[in-house]
Amino acid sequence: MWTLQCVETEPYVILVDESDNQIGTERKMAAHKNGGKLHRAFSIFVFNSRGELLLQQRAKQKYHAPLMWANTCCSHPRPGESILEAAHRRLKEELGFDCPLEEKFSFTYREPVGNGLTEWEFDHVIFGHYDGPVIPNQDEVESVKWITLDELKRELTADPEKYAPWLRICIDRVIREFESSP
Repeated sequence: MWTLQCVETEPYVILVDESDNQIGTERKMAAHKNGGKLHRAFSIFVFNSRGELLLQQRAKQKYHAPLMWANTCCSHPRPGESILEAAHRRLKEELGFDCPLEEKFSFTYREPVGNGLTEWEFDHVIFGHYDGPVIPNQDEVESVKWITLDELKRELTADPEKYAPWLRICIDRVIREFESSP
C-alpha cells in the first residue's frame, strides 16, 4: 500500500529583531501578510567595469511587485544559510551567473507591495562586479538591463512607480557607497 506524503515546498524566512538577531522562522507568505513580520533579506547590486548597474524586471508571475524594475537580485536566506551563501545561490538561480560579492551596509524598511502583502525587511545590501553573460531564469526575471546610476536616478524621478519600493528607498545610499569604493 502506497502512502502519499505532503512535502512542504513553501520556503521559510528568518525572523529577526531590530538588530538582526534571529528570533524564529516563518513561512515566507505568512511573514508578508497582516502587516508583515520583520525578517532577514538581501539586495544585490552588480556593477560592470563601465560602472553600470544590472537591473532586473521582476517576472509577471511574481507574488508581489510583478513587472517592476529592481536591483540585480534580492531574496531571503534560508534558515541556517548565511547572507553571502544565499546571495551566491540566488544570483545563479535567477540570472545564471556568480561573481565576487561584498556586503556594504544594511537597512530596515516596511512597505506595502500589493496583493495585501507587506515587506518588512532587515535588508543586507551586497555589491558585486561582473562583465560576463546574463542568462535570466524566466520564472523569476522578465528582463534585464545595464544602466548608469545617473540614468537610473533620472528614471526614478520621472517614473518611480516602475521601480520596486526597496530600490527607491536605498538607491541614494547605494550610489554614495559605489562612488566611495576604490
